[in-house]
Amino acid sequence: MKKLLTVALAILISVAFVSAVFAQPEKGKAPEKPAAEKAAAPEKPAAEKPAKPKVRQFTGEVVKADASTLVVKSKKEEKTFDVSGVKGFKPEEFKEGDKVVVKYTEKEGKLVASSVKKAGAPKKEEKPAAEKPAEKPAPPKK
Repeated sequence: MKKLLTVALAILISVAFVSAVFAQPEKGKAPEKPAAEKAAAPEKPAAEKPAKPKVRQFTGEVVKADASTLVVKSKKEEKTFDVSGVKGFKPEEFKEGDKVVVKYTEKEGKLVASSVKKAGAPKKEEKPAAEKPAEKPAPPKK
């Protein structure tokens, strides 16, 4: 009799666990809302707020620069940017071979630059150790 109760209890516990597993919603799917909640929630039109274009960054060497376009080449690819809207952009400051960092967005199939900066300012040369003035030794203590 005791064995029969143990087996019945084991079956009852197994059924409880299995039914709990089946009651869980599938992963990746949101649980469905009751019909009353679905009707109450108004849907937002997709055209209400346009998504902000993602600002990207491209680093490379200047191939060509003029008042409205900048062509920059990296190791992998070459891109042409519209720089007509960049405040303070002066094409004469950028010559072929200069390394630049361009921040841009893509609008209507064009790459529109928001900023153009030279990458890495030239390093100042340090004087060799021999040319530095020698430090004066400390006066002897008495």
